[in-house]
Amino acid sequence: MGTALQELDKKGKFAAIKHLYQRSQYFKTLLDNCEMAMKKSFFPLTQYLSEHPDFGEIWNDIRDEYELTKKYLFKLSGSNELMSDYPVEQVSIQMRERIVLPLTTIQQYALTRLREERLLSEENKNTLERLIVRSSFGIINAGRNSA
Repeated sequence: MGTALQELDKKGKFAAIKHLYQRSQYFKTLLDNCEMAMKKSFFPLTQYLSEHPDFGEIWNDIRDEYELTKKYLFKLSGSNELMSDYPVEQVSIQMRERIVLPLTTIQQYALTRLREERLLSEENKNTLERLIVRSSFGIINAGRNSA
């Protein structure tokens, strides 16, 4: 989204995009949904991937796109906070994050151990795999019950 908005800005069409944002409920809702997804992002959890030889480039590309999108959303809306027009939904996301963040942290730990440990016993491997799957259940359930 950020790259698309930046390209339109470079072509001198930002005023038209701002007009569309202010006049089209469909376009505004599209960008509001983008803000909601961004509000649920938590880059510190996967920060370690930024230096990874296989995943570092894509992790940094995603984070950079996030920052560019945020810059343009703020420029469009005049806000300096994601979802500032939706305080109730912000609280809902904060409540969801209190459940999801510990689960995603546990899941990341189990995934990392599973990938890095070559000499895991079959029992430990099975335990980590169950931990990954069961963490997913909680994450999915929390996602269904929130904004």
